[in-house]
Amino acid sequence: MDRSKIVLVTGASSGIGEATARRLAAAGHHVVLGARRVDRLAQLVTELKEAGYDAEYAQLDVTDPENVRAVVSDVLARHGRVDVLVNNAGVMPLSLVADLRVEDWDRMIDVNLRGVLHGIAAVLPSMRVHRSGHIVNIASTAAERVDPTGVVYSATKYAVRAVSEGLRQETPDIRVTLVNPGLTRTELTHSGGTPELQDGVRSALATVGLDASAIAAAIEYAVGQPDTVDVNEIIVRSTSSLQG
Repeated sequence: MDRSKIVLVTGASSGIGEATARRLAAAGHHVVLGARRVDRLAQLVTELKEAGYDAEYAQLDVTDPENVRAVVSDVLARHGRVDVLVNNAGVMPLSLVADLRVEDWDRMIDVNLRGVLHGIAAVLPSMRVHRSGHIVNIASTAAERVDPTGVVYSATKYAVRAVSEGLRQETPDIRVTLVNPGLTRTELTHSGGTPELQDGVRSALATVGLDASAIAAAIEYAVGQPDTVDVNEIIVRSTSSLQG
């Protein structure tokens, strides 16, 4: 690692976002944790500071572009740069298309796709000025294949994959990494979706799900590479599951 980086992590109150914040803070980076649940963020930042790490938090709703811009503007005002954005916030309410859970569809599009774009829009101008930066987008192995219980979820993750690849080609001075986790123990399935499908996924997670720390380790690997090295895509699956 050449220097401590200013890292903004969305969806940092639990799961992959929390694990990533812990991992990158321990690696010596200054982490800015963003999420809606500020009580959890405050507790996590307290723990990190007590361990001697650099951390702060901000209330962040990735579906609100004004909020995202305001948070990034505040970070820029105080630190002068955002070196890394980890676009992690996501939701996964699983259902069949025939169930017509349109509100769940809209929520996935708003968080999983628009939320990623809002983050990119907020940090990209500054990164372009500095001709440096790193955007890490968290997609899913659902960006590689489609299951009938997660069609719209897969659609949002395919879209994030397309955005990531297009942005990489468009901005040679800025590194872009797509991370595709397999089944990972997070809170993605804790709201929305068809109850029996959500229960089934939670049961599977208990036996074959990855710990979120495995994804955090992959993110740290990509972030820690020299500026001349761009890790374009990482797929992380459990050895206990051939599919997830």
